[in-house]
Amino acid sequence: MRIIRDYQFTPEADRGAAAAIGNFDGVHLGHQAVISLTAKTARSIGAPNGIVTFEPHPREHFTPEAPTFRLMNAAARANRLKKLGVSRLFEISFNAALAGLSAQDFARQVLSQGLGLRHVVVGQDFRFGAGREGTAEALTGFGAELGFGVTIAPLLATGGVEVSSTRIREALSAGRPEDAAQMLGHLHRIEGEVIRGDQRGRELGYPTANMGLTGLHLPKFGVYAVRVEVLGNGGPEQFDGVASLGVRPMFGENDANLETHLFDFEGDLYGKTLSVALVAYLRPEQKFENVSALVAQMGTDSAKAREILAA
Repeated sequence: MRIIRDYQFTPEADRGAAAAIGNFDGVHLGHQAVISLTAKTARSIGAPNGIVTFEPHPREHFTPEAPTFRLMNAAARANRLKKLGVSRLFEISFNAALAGLSAQDFARQVLSQGLGLRHVVVGQDFRFGAGREGTAEALTGFGAELGFGVTIAPLLATGGVEVSSTRIREALSAGRPEDAAQMLGHLHRIEGEVIRGDQRGRELGYPTANMGLTGLHLPKFGVYAVRVEVLGNGGPEQFDGVASLGVRPMFGENDANLETHLFDFEGDLYGKTLSVALVAYLRPEQKFENVSALVAQMGTDSAKAREILAA
C-alpha cells in the first residue's frame, strides 16, 4: 500500500483511483462495507483502490482540548486498511487551510485537481467543506461537473443498531470488548511502541510490555485477556496474554497505560511495535493490601485469561 500525504503533489502513478472518503476511525463494519464497495468499483473501471482520510482527525483540529476519542492512531489505521486490500492511502494533512475550503472548492481542488480521482464512494451521512456545508448529494453534483463518479453507500446496522464509532467507544467504556468487536468486525486493538516502564512486573515474576495511550479513547480500566501481535518486517509473531489497562493504583498516581504480559515469551520487546487485541474483560483495576496479594491475583488473572483464550 502506498501512502500519499500531500494532495497538491500526487504522483502520476497514484492518480485516477477510485477512493472512499472518511475518517475510518476503528475501520468498523460500516467502513468495511464502504471499502468493499470501493474495491468493487475500482475493479470495474480498472482503477487503483484507494482511501481518502485526514490526519489529524478533523475533530482534533476543531476541538483540541476535548477528551481523547480516537479508537486507533494513524499507523494502526493504515495497518488495518492494508489488510483490507487498499492500495492507495491518501492521508491528507488537515489544517486551517483545508478546513476553510468550501464544499465546491474541496471537490475541485482536492478530489479532482489534486488527487485526480475517477470515482468517489461516501457514506449517506458524509459532510464536507467549511461549516460541513456539503452533503453526499451535493458531492454527486460536483462530481458530474468535474468528471468523477460518486456512489453513496447506505448506513450499516447490526441487530437493528446502527454501527458507529460512537457506539463502539460506548461498548469499550463499559468493559464490553466483545460487543465492540461485533461492530468492528475484528477485535479492538491498541498499537504502539513498547516503552520502558518501572520494571515492576519483571520483579514480580510477570514481565510486561508497557505502551502509552496518548490520544486514544480509554476503554474501561481493568484487566483483559488479550491476543498480541509483535509487528516486524518478517510478519507478526502472535502470542496470547493478559493485560492491565489503567493507572496502576497500587503504585501511586500515574498516567494511564497498557501493561501486557505475553504468555510463553522470552526476549526483549523494548522499541518493538505491538498490536494488542482486547478479547475479554476480566476484572476492574484495584489496589491490593500488599504485593503478595497482587502477585496472587496476577496468577489468577493469567489462568483465567489462558482459559478464555483457549476456548
